[in-house]
Amino acid sequence: MQELMVYAGQLDSYERCNEVIGELINIEVSVAQVYRLTDAYGKAVAQEEEEVNKERTLAPVKQEEVLYAQADGSMLQTREEGWKEVKVGRLFKSSDCIHAEQKAGRISHSHYVAHLGNSKDFTDQMDAVIELYVHSSSKQLVFVSDGAIWIKNWIADAFPKAVSILDYYHACEHLHQFSSNYFKDKNTEKQWVNEQKRLLLQSEVLTVMQNIEQLAGHTQEAQQLMAYYQSNQARMDYKRYKEIGCGIIGSGAIESAHRTVVQKRMKQAGQRWSIQGAQHMLNLRVIRKNRHWNKIIQLTKHGFTTAA
Repeated sequence: MQELMVYAGQLDSYERCNEVIGELINIEVSVAQVYRLTDAYGKAVAQEEEEVNKERTLAPVKQEEVLYAQADGSMLQTREEGWKEVKVGRLFKSSDCIHAEQKAGRISHSHYVAHLGNSKDFTDQMDAVIELYVHSSSKQLVFVSDGAIWIKNWIADAFPKAVSILDYYHACEHLHQFSSNYFKDKNTEKQWVNEQKRLLLQSEVLTVMQNIEQLAGHTQEAQQLMAYYQSNQARMDYKRYKEIGCGIIGSGAIESAHRTVVQKRMKQAGQRWSIQGAQHMLNLRVIRKNRHWNKIIQLTKHGFTTAA
């Protein structure tokens, strides 16, 4: 019964749990009781975090495979500090990327990490999980991320041999922001942007920068865009990246992770979380996504009844 209540509590709002449990076993439970149990088990999982982080979710990485790692942050509303950043990480192997004909690609297995707090605590967790699969000096490790400085610096410091990719679509977003302000004619803008995007895919970053300078090098927007590309030039060899693993050059996987791990449960209308309560919920969401729900079942079998 406790396991069912906790599972329902991490799946949807506490108010809806009554309906779910009532439909499944025809027993009515209180919202407060579901909250107390869910929060208590989320806290208990946090106390076993070191042991949980030692468990693999993915199969071992084979010699011909690469391990993709993505990380990003999104905002969650808390009672104590208002909007606060939740950092989410996702790991998956190239062999777990499935591309069915005429269908959107999907990832069959992933390992997730989520933390509400500073980047150092988050990256420490990510380091431990990555080490489950590959050594920090491995060339089988591929990161795809946006231009966040803390992510870029973390990868450079902790994984100097890894491939670090600037999200291609993020790079194009900056290009669109510049062009929409510069061009008056939308057809001319579209032709120019498409050509620059083609050049980026061919790893012709310097040519794109030269084109920007020739077009509007005197403007502040152009200078900012060229500086952004210059600072990330070593992470924009997209022609080569397309030949690595399954050719991923975008961070759509981590954006999807934010939706499924955090937003679907924790950014519903009117929700505000205590910082501790939010982390407890994140622990449960990650446990379920990582297919480690047996940890919760084990807790229920060891007399964990105080929260009831």
